[in-house]
Amino acid sequence: MASACLAQAWPSKPVRIVVPYAPGGISDAVARLLAERLAPALGQAVVVENRPGASGTTGMDAVAKATDGHTFAFSAISPLTLNPHLQRMPYEPLKDVVPVASVMYSPVYFVATPAFSGKSFADVISQSKAQPGKLNVATSGMGSVGHVMLEQISRKSNVKFNHIPYKGSSQVINDAVGGQFELFTINPGPATNGLIAQGKLRVLAVAASQRLTAFPDAPTFIELGQPDANLSSVFGIFAPARTPPEVLKRLNTEVNKVLADKDLQDRLAKLDNLVSTGSIEQFTAQVQREYEANARVIKEAGIKLD
Repeated sequence: MASACLAQAWPSKPVRIVVPYAPGGISDAVARLLAERLAPALGQAVVVENRPGASGTTGMDAVAKATDGHTFAFSAISPLTLNPHLQRMPYEPLKDVVPVASVMYSPVYFVATPAFSGKSFADVISQSKAQPGKLNVATSGMGSVGHVMLEQISRKSNVKFNHIPYKGSSQVINDAVGGQFELFTINPGPATNGLIAQGKLRVLAVAASQRLTAFPDAPTFIELGQPDANLSSVFGIFAPARTPPEVLKRLNTEVNKVLADKDLQDRLAKLDNLVSTGSIEQFTAQVQREYEANARVIKEAGIKLD
């Protein structure tokens, strides 16, 4: 009875969702969609706060240390499953933060800007072989999924790129249109997809299980003989480990209800993002699998941050 009462009494004040990335990207957009729909169900305002830095580690650390019972994260799982294998962490990734609800799968685009003279992914490899290190490739940060993807391509094809790490995706987009670099990796989002539709950017390859409806001519990395680079991003809700189990269960239930909305599913699908729902236990198991898989990939590839 006490557990039921606690779940019903929560939340007693506005809920804060920390997005550990800069404003303007897909994570920010989806977090705000979730906040808008969760607020009526929870009976409290749901506020989104952007805390970018260190490929999601800065924001996730703030959540790990939160003690108010009303602070959560909406993030890719990489700050828990990828970053720990590449850098010193200010929190214990699988102890201080717990998964609450899976939200979506997001493919990764490998995109050419107006500065790239080639026409295909094959041209990326041939130019890199001819002039090692000349092609500049931007990602959303050191240790990001895009960065690991780039390292895997380099290793598989025995080529060298000049990696340009940003602190989020929004500035990447601005600089991409201006041709500040030749290539970049990014998750789908309104700004990115809009610029691609206008012909200002070109998708050369995608990290996805199959070709995307929006870009049928863009091969997957599996088709290109780059299976280790075929890395998609999984996003979900996370909480400080000290959060009461009853609260985690209530939030998981409400998030799954929101994700069942057809309009929300369609809005995500138009950007090539697929809704992913399930229990806390299922999401926790997925995070654990990704943590172990990334450890193997990074060790085998010899990936290290400078």
